[in-house]
Amino acid sequence: MKLPASQVAVLEAASADEAQTIDQIATLTEEKPETVTGAAFNLESDGLVSIEETVEESVELTDEGRQYLEEGLPEVRLYEAATELGADEDAVSMGQGIGASGLDGAAVDIALSNYARKGYGTIDSGEITADPDADPDTDAEAAALEALASGDPAPADEETLDQLAHRGLVDRSERTVRSVRLTDDGITALMEGVEVAETVDQLTPEMLTSGEWSEVEFTEYNVEADAPEYGGGKEHILRQTANRVKDVLVGMGFQEMEGPHVDADFWINDCLFMPQDHPARTHWDRFAMDNPQEIDDLPADLVERVERAHREGVGEHGDGYHSPWDEDFARALALRGHTTSLSTRYLSGEQVGELEPPQRYFSVEKVYRNDTLDPTHLLEFFQIEGWVMAEDLSVRDLMGTFEEFYAQFGITDIEFKPHYNPYTEPSFELFGTHPETGELIEIGNSGIFREEMLEPLGVDCDVMAWGLALERLLMLIYGFEDIRDVHGTLCDLELLRDTEVMY
Repeated sequence: MKLPASQVAVLEAASADEAQTIDQIATLTEEKPETVTGAAFNLESDGLVSIEETVEESVELTDEGRQYLEEGLPEVRLYEAATELGADEDAVSMGQGIGASGLDGAAVDIALSNYARKGYGTIDSGEITADPDADPDTDAEAAALEALASGDPAPADEETLDQLAHRGLVDRSERTVRSVRLTDDGITALMEGVEVAETVDQLTPEMLTSGEWSEVEFTEYNVEADAPEYGGGKEHILRQTANRVKDVLVGMGFQEMEGPHVDADFWINDCLFMPQDHPARTHWDRFAMDNPQEIDDLPADLVERVERAHREGVGEHGDGYHSPWDEDFARALALRGHTTSLSTRYLSGEQVGELEPPQRYFSVEKVYRNDTLDPTHLLEFFQIEGWVMAEDLSVRDLMGTFEEFYAQFGITDIEFKPHYNPYTEPSFELFGTHPETGELIEIGNSGIFREEMLEPLGVDCDVMAWGLALERLLMLIYGFEDIRDVHGTLCDLELLRDTEVMY
């Protein structure tokens, strides 16, 4: 029997008594593992060997997991700090607890999101308590990290490993291990003698020009054999949906807005008639800039009008807030918490000059908020901002716009709920039904801009506006239950590769 050299080498290295892995045979034959795999599949098709497949799972600590192994899990550090402050007897301020724990940056949000989940205590209204019966020494996730570091082959139960993987503290991977064993026919072939066939595995230009190709024997290829899988690049489903949204809004007669991600609090909040002592303007909910810390230029006449609206109000019945208003505070730079900062720039005429009604503008851009991470919240997300400037607009016009917009995505069950915003009156939130869970999820906020906001901007007609969450729209279209699966550091790459685009 004549066989290609690689097949002869694998056949002679294989054993009838015990299965040998592809890697073991590759070492014995000094062939590449992929060469051995191809030869083994060819031998199997001839009945000379059998191939057994098993799946092996490996679990490894990530850099973040190794950091927490050394420093302690953020929630454990927060619990220990809170306990030392006496939170096991009486609530202490969350700021005190976080300060004493030494946590900063993303670790603060991680600690807060896992603290109550693990039963370490409660976090409510800016105060934190510590359960005196909680025992960090029995924390299953911390124990699993230590076991993995020590090389324990079974470090934890599946639920704990799943949670660690979801937090990005471990990498779980599976690989198929193939083992080769000689069959009776293979033994017989070896006993009868196997010779190396002089075959060629590549057709070269030289063979074609010389005519040698017609005289050589080419190696047979098993086209059914497994080959390495390569995932090609593709547009992220979130970007695909954003582009669809843009197409829909342009089709509805809107123009797109552009503007800075880092902007002054003046444009982000003050122009929206948002009081400077509003809770959303504290460091707990916004990302302030360290360098530079404030904007250089603001239109002086607009600053004066906005300050007057805050202090005194506008119109016959306006009363303002009668609260402190500081221009230095308004000049502070921060990552925008909503794209309504673009709306204030455009409505004031600062961005593209004075606008005459009717006008329709939109943006689909990223915003940043210091939220607690959960299935529907991230620290950064995309907001669908939009507004219409025209005479005699009503809530019916606004609702009709939403119904037309969402119908383009096959969503026809939008619900509305009255709401309060400092910058719109009337205001209402939008809700949609999740296609998998059947639960109502908030998908946006909207209303008619108040006179106190529009008058300083120089707008003397109605403006209806909204801010919708692109990620929530994605959840309604595709049925995703956890937005972290499609966006952020914990996203599920296989899910992104396999999800089909829906039009």
